[in-house]
Amino acid sequence: MASEDPKTAAAVAAAEAAGPQAGETVRTDSWIWSVRLLKTRSLASTACRGGHVRVNGERVKPAHSLRVGDEVRLRHEGRERVVVVKRLIRKRVGAPVAVQCYIDNSPPPPPRDAVAPAGVRDRGAGRPTKRDRRELERLRGLGGPGAPGGTAPRP
Repeated sequence: MASEDPKTAAAVAAAEAAGPQAGETVRTDSWIWSVRLLKTRSLASTACRGGHVRVNGERVKPAHSLRVGDEVRLRHEGRERVVVVKRLIRKRVGAPVAVQCYIDNSPPPPPRDAVAPAGVRDRGAGRPTKRDRRELERLRGLGGPGAPGGTAPRP
């Protein structure tokens, strides 16, 4: 980090001063929230309790102690984040400072083009007709005539 701007360097210093002293540890949920992997601490705690957070390959509780060098895997919103703890902090910090607290080894997110748009209609086309709705359901693989659980055609 040879080319840090002075504001970021000052923020890093402040975060380290407020952080744990040498040999101390930080709660997993608190660290995940502090480095901005999740929006709220309660979300981080819920993710830990739900088994969506693994530290060094093991599921952990929210109060599990993190140490420098631990690998944290977090599944959230269909994406897996893999980070290695580089610096322990307790307080939530700005994004430029938070990025310096971990090494991100996450796979790249899927491109936005790969996600199909969900039923785009021309502006002013009005409500879909029954026929349009059935075609959309057929494309999405939902119910409808001929689908499992749908109504069977009359003989």
